[in-house]
Amino acid sequence: MDLLLTNGTVVTMNREREVLAEADVLIQDGRIARVGRNIRTRGAGLRVLDVSGKVVLPGLIHGHLHACQTLFRNRADGLELLDWLRERIWPFEAAHDADSMRASADLTFAELIRSGATAALDMGSVRHYDAVFESARDCGFRLTGGKAMMDAPDVPGGLHESTEASLAESLALLERWHGTHGDRLRYAFAPRFVLSCTEKLMREVGRLAREKGVRIHTHASENRSEVQAVRDLTGRDNVAWFHELGLTGPHVTLAHCVWLSEAEQKVLRDTRTVVCHCPGSNLKLASGFAPVPELLDAGVTVCLGADGAPCNNNLDMFMEMRLAALLHKPRVGPRSMPPERVLEMATLGGARAIGMEAELGSLEEGKRADITVVDLSGLHATPADPRDVLSPLVYAARSTDVVHVLIDGKPVLKDRALLTLDAASVASNARQHSARVTARVR
Repeated sequence: MDLLLTNGTVVTMNREREVLAEADVLIQDGRIARVGRNIRTRGAGLRVLDVSGKVVLPGLIHGHLHACQTLFRNRADGLELLDWLRERIWPFEAAHDADSMRASADLTFAELIRSGATAALDMGSVRHYDAVFESARDCGFRLTGGKAMMDAPDVPGGLHESTEASLAESLALLERWHGTHGDRLRYAFAPRFVLSCTEKLMREVGRLAREKGVRIHTHASENRSEVQAVRDLTGRDNVAWFHELGLTGPHVTLAHCVWLSEAEQKVLRDTRTVVCHCPGSNLKLASGFAPVPELLDAGVTVCLGADGAPCNNNLDMFMEMRLAALLHKPRVGPRSMPPERVLEMATLGGARAIGMEAELGSLEEGKRADITVVDLSGLHATPADPRDVLSPLVYAARSTDVVHVLIDGKPVLKDRALLTLDAASVASNARQHSARVTARVR
């Protein structure tokens, strides 16, 4: 059935960055048919959703996520990256089974949808990634993701895999899931980071990604100790090493990029590699501050992500937008990260991070109808200048302000209620599986 969103303030994020007051969005066959004022249409089965007084914007897109970790929220505080991984996260991930992975994914997508996200680029653990795709399939979420690849000799036994097994399982997942369910589910190779992957594995990932036409999703230069360890191992900085191995380009998304040399920033610019900024995670793990304004000024595509729930501890893109808008100002200046730039990172930047910029990220005719509707009438966003909705969206809005969410034109959240997941059941199931997995680790 077709759907008409009527009489809202439409933040198009089109080339002109138009914001249309009292405007409509017509959706037909899962795509945006028209955007404008006073759209009049008739037809059998046409539904009308009155969004008067609300803001209609492109669905928010997480450019870096770990759905497998959401079950471990609030269990890994007070540590820097490498200790956080070795002492907490990797033991938890190794204790997952398919049922607990599904519970973690269901919890993730329920939270994301409720907070206005319609798509994500996800990195799993080494095993049970089918369960993550199954969760996204069933709840209608748009997922680009893949299993973590970890074949380095010092990877803990519970997660270590051979190079051949890592590649074989990744290719099998790609064959099962890539491009399925109306192209809502896509595969991405996910070598975890330099310290967990052999050179042989990463070179083969670079080759296969180009051969198969899929994305690469990995971590780079998140923490100073990690950067030094990479130098000790390879004689290169992270991005320089990835570039040498063929893991740069517009089909590659690198999470974090906090500690970059000028030469690495040039590589990112010249190769059009996408960077995902994760301000909440970088603050909680004491990793530092990515040079986001400089990267954007140089023409590098930067998106936003929450990273994993244990290093954040929430997956709220509105919080990430606020942090991204604020934390760079003391260093670069009060005008360095205006709301429009930050919202672009959360929409168009995210679309580029999953290789779907021609289909997502803005409300334009022909694009997929991934749409979020936000109510800015709450006390915390009042009063607002009626001529400027971007400022309250980035600085004041909260995930609880999200009213409706559509993915491919299909409602997955209506009047703040989840339609494809039962919130109470998801939370109860998550608590049970979290206790069970945690007991295994102890």
